[in-house]
Amino acid sequence: MPFVEKPLTVLPPMELAGRWIKRYHVTADPAGIAPEVEQAAYAILPDLLPEPDGTPPATFVVLHRGGDDGAYLNAYSWVWDNVLHFGGAAAGQPVLGCPDHDPTHFVTTDRPWIGCVWELPPILHERDAWVRHMLDRPASEAPDLEAYLADSLTDRTTGERS
Repeated sequence: MPFVEKPLTVLPPMELAGRWIKRYHVTADPAGIAPEVEQAAYAILPDLLPEPDGTPPATFVVLHRGGDDGAYLNAYSWVWDNVLHFGGAAAGQPVLGCPDHDPTHFVTTDRPWIGCVWELPPILHERDAWVRHMLDRPASEAPDLEAYLADSLTDRTTGERS
């Protein structure tokens, strides 16, 4: 089977567990990610977030519904001013330690994997947005978390470039 890019959908940021969460969804299903899968993923999300360390509380997530039973949640949180902390969860994928094939039964994963080819495109954009709005500021200007939260990719396929 040939490789095919998948649709990437951008949802509005939300506040959860004291952090602002920018949200990206990836799925080949034209209907998007089923609400029950999304709800289950965001229910486990607090378990994937780091403790506050003084860095503005911002995270971006990629929720990916695979072509089989699998669903994956990757949480990338900014810590130590300029470092990404990773936390991952999966559902419906026994090879990753999931107890069954239920795409709403998320468990945290302990693998050092940061994402598959369909899940990685937001990382470059988010890195550049973090630098632009939080780090590369004149000394007289404070970091602008609101501008960072408003700066997301647009709906596209995972292979499209800005």
